[in-house]
Amino acid sequence: MIYKPYGQLAVGDATVSNGRTLTESDVVNFCMLTGNWLELHSNKEFAAHTRFGQRIVQGSMVFSIGNALLPFEPSLVEAFYGVDRLRFLRPSFIGDTIWSRAEIKSLRDRGADHGVATLDLRVANQRDEVVMSCDFSLLVRRTPLHSQATPSFSDA
Repeated sequence: MIYKPYGQLAVGDATVSNGRTLTESDVVNFCMLTGNWLELHSNKEFAAHTRFGQRIVQGSMVFSIGNALLPFEPSLVEAFYGVDRLRFLRPSFIGDTIWSRAEIKSLRDRGADHGVATLDLRVANQRDEVVMSCDFSLLVRRTPLHSQATPSFSDA
């Protein structure tokens, strides 16, 4: 999504990511990582008696994976800048496959070297149901950062 310097981005630029299936391992590892052992995520028997009839994937994991599915050039994205109007519109279940669609909805200067690109981010499942939406903002460089850590292979 962000493959051009800030000054070359345009409102309306859009992309759709590759898909990613949400797995049992994802849910258990996310429980371990975050300490979120809510029974709705971690207890099959408990979850069977809820309105969902089964365990649901943590919304924060759907958000984390959903925005990470967006392609970007690391030398251009300085940082995650913020999120607004985050909504989980439908549950995601173990075994669902999600895709992200993002469109630049606004651009604003942020100093001499950066700008903020705000994306309309939507995550949908394999049934083309939008499960999550938000305004997702990134701090984007006007010129790429060139890493000293990248090997030149000049001695190869």
